[in-house]
Amino acid sequence: MSKSSEATGIAVLGMQWGDEGKGKIIDLLSKEARHIARAQGGNNAGHTIIAEGKEFKFHLVPSGILYPHTKCYIGGGAVLDPSSFLEELGGLKKSAVSFEKRLFLSHYAHVVLPYHRLIDQFMEKERGAGAVGTTGRGIGPCYADKVARIGVRVADLIHPESFKSKLEAVLKIKNQQLQKLYGHSPLEFSPIYREYVEYGERLKPFAAPVEEFLYQAGRKRERTLFEGAQGALLDITFGTYPFVTSSCTLSGGVLSGLGIGPSQIQRVVGVAKAYSTRVGNGPFPTELKSEELALFPDHTASREIGTTTGRKRRMGWFDAFLLRHTAHLNGVDALALMKLDILDGLDEIKICTGYKRTPTFPASDEELKKVEPIYESHPGWKEATGHIRVYDDLPSKAKAYLRRIEEACEIPIAIISVGPEREKTIWLDPLFTDY
Repeated sequence: MSKSSEATGIAVLGMQWGDEGKGKIIDLLSKEARHIARAQGGNNAGHTIIAEGKEFKFHLVPSGILYPHTKCYIGGGAVLDPSSFLEELGGLKKSAVSFEKRLFLSHYAHVVLPYHRLIDQFMEKERGAGAVGTTGRGIGPCYADKVARIGVRVADLIHPESFKSKLEAVLKIKNQQLQKLYGHSPLEFSPIYREYVEYGERLKPFAAPVEEFLYQAGRKRERTLFEGAQGALLDITFGTYPFVTSSCTLSGGVLSGLGIGPSQIQRVVGVAKAYSTRVGNGPFPTELKSEELALFPDHTASREIGTTTGRKRRMGWFDAFLLRHTAHLNGVDALALMKLDILDGLDEIKICTGYKRTPTFPASDEELKKVEPIYESHPGWKEATGHIRVYDDLPSKAKAYLRRIEEACEIPIAIISVGPEREKTIWLDPLFTDY
């Protein structure tokens, strides 16, 4: 049987340390998609979308929910904080965004419970100067329980008796941990049980066989977007460990997190900023010196305050050596380059093309702390780009900068973003059409 050249399954993934602007790309591509699926992570992730003059902040719900023709899914590889999820739904209701019979939760997704948040916060405090910089929302401890085979899943939560027996068993373990390791008083069973049984009742209408739905969508060749959370260098295996998240953030994580086969993804779009940012602790080879940071717009003007944490992001020059590495890990065939407009006022812009005496990207965080970036200097274009919609209309120096990124990363740019709004986008490749 001949295979159509149309890409019906596209994965959109972050190529740096998260916060690259994936939400906007998912939002743009959702207009052409019928299904949008989130594979991993929890409410430690965040997307901000500006649509028709309104700002929407997403943490668990796929941002494609803003389009009424779509169906959205949270896969078994994700972890769900019921309170946060229901709060997000309340915000959508207030904004008159309908999600009835359009939003589905996998029965296999694990549930964040109160002891997860407590343990997360205690562990970060005990690490002191070596703290990872987590959001404190219990995501890591929830994933740890999943691997330890003592987790609670949506399939349990929506059945009170099953949930009761599992909570009783795990709470004994967690209370010992809280008391003996952290000196915290034991948590009472009844308040947690009552609260979460109520959550289970409210979540039950959303619980569905997500894996079967996505299989059938692929079989019918219906356009599907696979939405990544966080970024490649936060991957639990291949990221800048231990300063990483607790799930697989790569394209392979899309497959395992949603229960789909590799044939359902035809294209992988890597999202990166036209410079680099990082939230939390950990090595950052191209981080700006204070005098360089002063040349950029401030964190508010450059939109570099975290959607989830409210923390200012660390900023750095574009690292092509790093991005080539993460693109290889993900099988990326197209780049979406975000926030070009933030560079509009700079006299000089640097690109890191390699690290001295390091032919491959270091696996050790100790090695990565010590690397010396090799920089190329490019002249800034000193012109506003936010109004531009056609590539040929960009300043010649901006085009030269973009061409050098393509050359250094060995990947073509498909989309250039010059502002947070939907319309502030330059398309070079429509992605969903024939290629």
